[in-house]
Amino acid sequence: MSNASLSPLPSADHPDVTARLRGALLGASFTADGLLELLGAPAYAALSRSETVPALRATRGDTPLELLVRLFLLQQPVLHARVDDVLPVDACLESGWLVRAGDEVAATVDVRPYGGPGGEDWFIVSDLGCAVGGAGGIGSHAEGVVLGVGGASTTLAGLTVRTPVSAALDLGTGSGIQALHAAAHATRVTATDVNPRALHITALTLALSGAPAAELREGSLYEPVHDDETYDLIVSNPPFVISPGARLTYRDGGMGGDDLCRSLVQQTGERLNEGGFAHFLANWQHVEGEDWTDRLRSWVPRGCDAWIVQREVQDVTQYAELWLRDAGDHRGDPAEYQARYDAWLDEFEARKVRAVGFGWITLRRTGAAEPSVIAEEWPHPIEQPLGETVRTHFDRVDYLRAHDDAALLEAHFTLAGEVVQEQVGLPGAEDPEYVVLRQNRGMRRATRVDTVGAGFAGVCDGTMSAGRILDAIAQLVGEDPVALRDRTPAQIRLLVEQGFLEPA
Repeated sequence: MSNASLSPLPSADHPDVTARLRGALLGASFTADGLLELLGAPAYAALSRSETVPALRATRGDTPLELLVRLFLLQQPVLHARVDDVLPVDACLESGWLVRAGDEVAATVDVRPYGGPGGEDWFIVSDLGCAVGGAGGIGSHAEGVVLGVGGASTTLAGLTVRTPVSAALDLGTGSGIQALHAAAHATRVTATDVNPRALHITALTLALSGAPAAELREGSLYEPVHDDETYDLIVSNPPFVISPGARLTYRDGGMGGDDLCRSLVQQTGERLNEGGFAHFLANWQHVEGEDWTDRLRSWVPRGCDAWIVQREVQDVTQYAELWLRDAGDHRGDPAEYQARYDAWLDEFEARKVRAVGFGWITLRRTGAAEPSVIAEEWPHPIEQPLGETVRTHFDRVDYLRAHDDAALLEAHFTLAGEVVQEQVGLPGAEDPEYVVLRQNRGMRRATRVDTVGAGFAGVCDGTMSAGRILDAIAQLVGEDPVALRDRTPAQIRLLVEQGFLEPA
């Protein structure tokens, strides 16, 4: 497999043509909102699953927007004469955005409208038929193929802390979506990739989106980064798939097991400025006789706080099948499919891997003597974007590190917004068996508390100190106030850590 089967890319050296193309696309409402209006929600959602039939049915007319959807999203050739009034066709042909096919023209790349977090009209460029990443089949087996936006890309973009920064680094940039997001709040963006085609496509994505250019560097992980360079923000959706061999550049890291993700995390500490954040998506092995949280804790570099969230676990057969389908192997020769499946299971057996975890790793550089490392499983629904939730998580880590139990009892707290209480017990029972506090925002956590914890959280409005509230509860329930003050700080600490209580 090689790049030979991939189409030549548009030139990145014609900013005037790219600017004119952007203007033409916007002029025809070739935007996320425009597509939703034209196609309707079901056909629009189907596109994100790589299903094109509903969109083809919705674009049988000859309006400028219908022509552009067929050309750039559905990869259908359209008559040169029809799009002459819509696009700067000759300039696009000359610079390589289009190619001629008789009296028709065809796109050389997939261009997908993408709505930025501030309502920006952005465009993600990718290889033909590869606009959507994930298990829908990638549309090409060429080694250097560059995918567009999949669920992993949008998850990472939503997780990232979006405070203004001087320098941001996007490792393994792919089609450039993380660099594009970073360009909106970073003075300088550096994007790296082992695949030169990905760097070229990132340049096109940024230019067509009207974003500032990034500094593009070729190489694996931190290889292209100079020894003296540090960043305020590092993001990476790396080739994290744990696979036998490195068939597909965009997903297979080529290192054994989960070594690529481990190396990436371990090398990040010295690249972050004080207070800087690093956000990664990763896969990790569940090895026989080993706790997965111990494995992940060992990856965290010195001088960094970490928050590791495992979102999903698949047994080795599910995992192999997911990525065999991703590559489209299930549609090929059955004997070859079986051989690949076997190789995957051989690899896992040799490493004593029983399952694979998927999730997020966030690091923050800290000067604290004792860094905080939290590794947890949370497979339940969340509310994206989570960037602000991630930022406030680390603020609370700082707060708890600076407050011992005595200081917590002196402090004032308020109940976070949109927290509800659920009582769990048998119908008709006088008292609940236990109480659950549930968030309706951010991580949407649920945590179990005793009646004292529930009563305490319920009266936290910032007016009384935690100690005075506990004294009042002790009087109410006829308990020794000293004993209650001794045993409750651990519960308060957990409620603050998980975002149910906020320091007033």
